[in-house]
Amino acid sequence: MKKSGYLHRKALFLHKYWYMNKVIRLGFLCASVFIASVVEAQEVYPSVNPEAVYETLEGEIDDASSPQSAPVVGHFTSNVADLGDYEVRYEWKIYAPGMESAPLVHRFDADIDYTFTQSGTFYVQLYATFVAGRDTIQYPEEGEANPFVVSISESKLEMPNAFSPNGDGYNDVYKAKEGYLSIVSFKATIFNRWGQKIYSWNDVAGGWDGRFNGSVVKDGTYFVVVEAIGADGRKYKIKRDVNVLTGFTKDGSTVSGQQ
Repeated sequence: MKKSGYLHRKALFLHKYWYMNKVIRLGFLCASVFIASVVEAQEVYPSVNPEAVYETLEGEIDDASSPQSAPVVGHFTSNVADLGDYEVRYEWKIYAPGMESAPLVHRFDADIDYTFTQSGTFYVQLYATFVAGRDTIQYPEEGEANPFVVSISESKLEMPNAFSPNGDGYNDVYKAKEGYLSIVSFKATIFNRWGQKIYSWNDVAGGWDGRFNGSVVKDGTYFVVVEAIGADGRKYKIKRDVNVLTGFTKDGSTVSGQQ
């Protein structure tokens, strides 16, 4: 009986030892998982990768730091990643050199669009503040600002004094001379010699094909009146003759039978 009691007590002792060993090992395992989770969580922080795309008269570009003809439409995105438990506050500023404290644009969205219609150089900077409890992350860090640069050229506009709407594919449309720049407002009107309105258009890239009431007008002198405004604030008021020369071809020869 004594041996039996001894064996029973020994069995109970071994059972308790086994149980306590499992609890301790399980505790170490949970602690390890918790510590690993904390370390992993601390290693993942929000990131910002702002990007810009611009719509110009020549098409879409991703760099507008060289002079562009206005208007230029800029699309700016913040591209925040790995936000996790952080809350974010966005702030965009568009400003002229030395005028960051008095920006032209001050917005608080993740992404913004803006149409540049003034000549000059402009900076576009994103600021982002991430907060999780007592932890705060600032973008960009002090001294690390790297704004987008947008350059808008001064305006230029000239109108020709003749064209030849004869369908040969050369100089068939009366329009602003190639090389116009930064024209943000435009209206042109064609009149005949008696002051009758023949045609008008509001797009600087547009023009007159020489037709009136469905037919090409007769050769002769007409008149154009242009009112336009440049991105630099310059106002254009152009009045000049427009000579219609349907008989003139690309090689300088004349076409008989044209009026």
